[in-house]
Amino acid sequence: MRLVVDTGVFSAALSRRSRANFDALVARLAGQQLFLSVQTVAELRYGALVAEWGHARRARLEAAITTATVVPVTDSLLDAVAQLRFECRRDGHPLADRSHHQDLWIAAATIHIDAHLVTADGVFTDVPRLTLG
Repeated sequence: MRLVVDTGVFSAALSRRSRANFDALVARLAGQQLFLSVQTVAELRYGALVAEWGHARRARLEAAITTATVVPVTDSLLDAVAQLRFECRRDGHPLADRSHHQDLWIAAATIHIDAHLVTADGVFTDVPRLTLG
């Protein structure tokens, strides 16, 4: 199954400590074809910079990122982002708000490649055409 992994779940998968609210989601990743949105990669790298990770830990992050396919930014993905934001705005879904800009890209990338999104974030509930998994 094709799975797009959101930032929180991917971070939890990298963590050495167990997080009860993520354990079942992380377990779903095993043996699946994993994808990341460009937004997730940027968020992961930003988090490493803010936390002042050393070279070795950042190298482990980069190695983990390479285990997934990053959904490339194409003209058709840009259309998918615009269309999804329009649909969310029309439907009154909070994903249309600027405060959820990164999440919008993650959802649009998921829809664009016809995958399921693995997330613990409630903002993705009831997004038009988005399949959670």
